[in-house]
Amino acid sequence: MKDSPKIAFFGVGAIGGSVAAWLAEAYDNVHVFDRPEILDTIQKKGITAYLQNGAGSAAAVPVKVIGSIEELSRFDIIVIGVKNYSLEASAKEIHEITGDRPLIIAMQNGAENQKILPLYFSHVVYCVIGYNAWMDGPGVIGYQKKGPLIFGTMGNRDPEELKAAAEIFNLGVETVVVNRLQDAVHSKIIINLSNSLTTLIGHNLKPLGDEALFQKILTNMLLEGVRTVQAAGYGQCKIGGMPSWGLVRAGAMLPRFLTRKIFLKNTRKMVISSMAQDIIQRGGHESELESINGYLLSLAEKHGVNVPYNRGVYGLCRKEFAKEKFEPLDVKAVWQEVEKLLGSQ
Repeated sequence: MKDSPKIAFFGVGAIGGSVAAWLAEAYDNVHVFDRPEILDTIQKKGITAYLQNGAGSAAAVPVKVIGSIEELSRFDIIVIGVKNYSLEASAKEIHEITGDRPLIIAMQNGAENQKILPLYFSHVVYCVIGYNAWMDGPGVIGYQKKGPLIFGTMGNRDPEELKAAAEIFNLGVETVVVNRLQDAVHSKIIINLSNSLTTLIGHNLKPLGDEALFQKILTNMLLEGVRTVQAAGYGQCKIGGMPSWGLVRAGAMLPRFLTRKIFLKNTRKMVISSMAQDIIQRGGHESELESINGYLLSLAEKHGVNVPYNRGVYGLCRKEFAKEKFEPLDVKAVWQEVEKLLGSQ
């Protein structure tokens, strides 16, 4: 990698936009590319990335924009910030312009990007995101905490490029290099399982209803995730302040009257997930359901792990998200679906 490589962010949603803003404050060769209306706003106003509850005190960061996609040919590192359901089309589009020359940094949840990106690029750094963020509008992004980013490559390839890229990103946000990429990817998948349930019931967007049922479903979904990932041979990777596997087990297996207070305290801190932004706020039908929950179910089936809580929530999500207008369900309706699967065992 050359000194001071030029970095382009392809997709400046909540994650791509926040990382671009943090990096642009400390590194001059940062540019962003997205839809024209988004670029127009960023060109005029920059990107404002604010810590939760601090929107009024955050300052905008000027970030350079790329006028046309053809300009990607002059960049050394391309950060792909689109979600998995848009990834293949984006990778193909980028490859048509750049060929296999740039280093790609992939910022998607799950493991699906590991199947798609090698079809187009030889040098890929996979980035596991260790924080939650959301978009208020083009170029205005809130985040729960700053970082970390976890970098790794398949088979630990390109160690020098990996190290050099991490050093640059560390200028803007904590960036950690790991040797066991799959542990990090699958540890994050477990946490992302919660997005389906919180979207399904409109958590933080409507009254919760039955707190005990919400706790029961969510804690058991995460426990099934831990058991599945372990059965598949992956180990734990501690990611930022996300709950450890030991805490997940305790949350699901200890009497709920002992854990209710801390559970509710933590869930009240939850921000709207990327899945809820796609399905509820934008009224779309595409989400990360298949690349997160569907993937976990296929992994569980492959390794003989029983996952009725995840299976019930996944089935309801597929049904409800496909409706012309999605309306969040009461948590009791979700429990009824899970209970059917538990009763059939």
